Amino acid sequence: MSSQEPRIRVKRADGVIHVEFVDRNILDEGNIQAIGEQIAALVDAEQTPKMLLSFANVEHLSSAALGQLITINNKIRARQGQLRLANIDPQIKEVFHITKLSKLFQIHDSTADAVGSFA
Repeated sequence: MSSQEPRIRVKRADGVIHVEFVDRNILDEGNIQAIGEQIAALVDAEQTPKMLLSFANVEHLSSAALGQLITINNKIRARQGQLRLANIDPQIKEVFHITKLSKLFQIHDSTADAVGSFA
């Protein structure tokens, strides 16, 4: 993991890695890279990762951040893992629908709903 300040908060419960973003705006290329590296390290440490990404604090997301999410999703699926997204701001959720990413990701209204959806 890089020596940069963490861009995510991580906790584990019932075999699920809960990731919460620190930044309200995930727009800066450097931060997006750091987030990707930090999440990739979490995924690599698990046999079959179950990960929940909570967007509760996030107000803005760049297209580069969406690209990073796709990369993370592919990495998790390659390990037969599962990824859930939760607490997405309605404006950001609209972007997921417009870009058809809502078909790629399992998006839940709340953390509890997302946790309950893991097999």
